[in-house]
Amino acid sequence: MRPAAASALWLPLAGLLVFGVCFSATLGFLDVSIPDVVAILWARLTGQPLPAGIDPVAATVVADVRLPRILAAVLVGGMLGVSGAVFQAILLNPLADSYTLGISTGAAFGASLVIVLQIFGLMLPVGVSVPVFAFAGGVATLAVVLFLASGDRSLSSTSLILAGVIVSAILSAAIGFLKFLADEQVGIIIFWLMGSLAGATWPNIGLLAPAALFGTLVMLFYGRDLNIMATGDRAATSLGVQTVRLRTVLLATGTLLTSLAVSVSGIIGFVGLIVPHLLRHLVGPDNRRLIPLSFLTGGLLLLIADTITRAALPAEVPIGVLTALLGGPFFCILFKRRQRHGASDF
Repeated sequence: MRPAAASALWLPLAGLLVFGVCFSATLGFLDVSIPDVVAILWARLTGQPLPAGIDPVAATVVADVRLPRILAAVLVGGMLGVSGAVFQAILLNPLADSYTLGISTGAAFGASLVIVLQIFGLMLPVGVSVPVFAFAGGVATLAVVLFLASGDRSLSSTSLILAGVIVSAILSAAIGFLKFLADEQVGIIIFWLMGSLAGATWPNIGLLAPAALFGTLVMLFYGRDLNIMATGDRAATSLGVQTVRLRTVLLATGTLLTSLAVSVSGIIGFVGLIVPHLLRHLVGPDNRRLIPLSFLTGGLLLLIADTITRAALPAEVPIGVLTALLGGPFFCILFKRRQRHGASDF
């Protein structure tokens, strides 16, 4: 039943994602039809002149303003989705994702540090420094969370969540200090931390797309081993799975995807929590199906959320605020459910 459900979801999700990209590109202060969007895309990809009747201004708006943002939403959502799926599979904990583990906050601290340094006149190449510092912050945060949670050597759900809360609180205070240092330009950090894709550019897409492809393929390659790890470390080791190496590789890959996503979009929470958890109930726990479906669903979810904040509301709301408003209650429901049924519902 569930493998059939997974197969049945592939084409609808992919079709919805393609349609969503084209439809979202039509929305905004300048109305553009879907055929015109397709024609503009084709002209840009092939280098041909625009067809007669298409406004050059509309073509510029679609190709250089809307499309980078739309594609960034798809890539960031997909990266957060697959990262959450892998974190949950590694830790056997449906409450685990980059946001609840504090990795997003750590990456945000690293990126905020770069912004403050640039405000004070330190010349750094933005395209390199922000992703590098965000990745370093994410890796350091993950290491500290795992260190704190491993005191009982069980990495229990309670220990992981509590460790994530502790580290996130410390990093939030550190980010607050960076805001204080930023003084009059604190708005730059605040708006970025609230999560926004308004500043997405084609160079950002050039950074995210290869990372998303590489990270998803790495996680998919180890999908079978992740399934075996669900039986326990001892059983997995007896079947030839190198559990320590697998955890190290996948945690590093998930942190890389999360950090790069945060470096472009700021903190966008709960996508990596909601998407894998819902899909796991629909298609089962097989990570070979769950990982690619998490990318498609995460991309579609964030595309819808960003389109709402950009085109449907009277004033643009930071996308991180919208995902937190939706994801927070979901997290509370999931937490209460685990209290009633125990941790065996993974």
